[in-house]
Amino acid sequence: MNALARLGMVSESPSENQAISTVSAEPQKDYYVEKDGVKYAGMHLIIDLWGASNLDSPELIDKTLCDGAIAAGATILHHHFHHFEPNGGVSGVVVLAESHISIHSWPERNFAALDVFMCGCCDPYKLIPFLKEAFTPSHIQINEQKRGLIA
Repeated sequence: MNALARLGMVSESPSENQAISTVSAEPQKDYYVEKDGVKYAGMHLIIDLWGASNLDSPELIDKTLCDGAIAAGATILHHHFHHFEPNGGVSGVVVLAESHISIHSWPERNFAALDVFMCGCCDPYKLIPFLKEAFTPSHIQINEQKRGLIA
């Protein structure tokens, strides 16, 4: 039995961006990205939000990350968030066909750590305005890594 199914974490319905795939005789599409002569699988952003607010609301975090994923062109497969007590921190993930978005928040320190990886033509940077609007951080630190880089 699938480990996610045992936890009740399997999404039965696709998001609006998710296409139903069928078997085809067509050649498989290469989902690698090529920009400025560089070919890679996808962009991985490590994002730290400092001086942030609203980090104790699983509902707001869920909506923000899902809306940002859709704006980035991603396909949401599943999303799940856990609210910790007594500090109110939230940990969770949005599982994407193109990879994932995860968050861990420390509202008592006004800090959140996000991991955003999107393959193909998705643009993880399109999530940033959603983070700014929802959490009003005083400072954002972003580290970028191209994954699956072909030299």
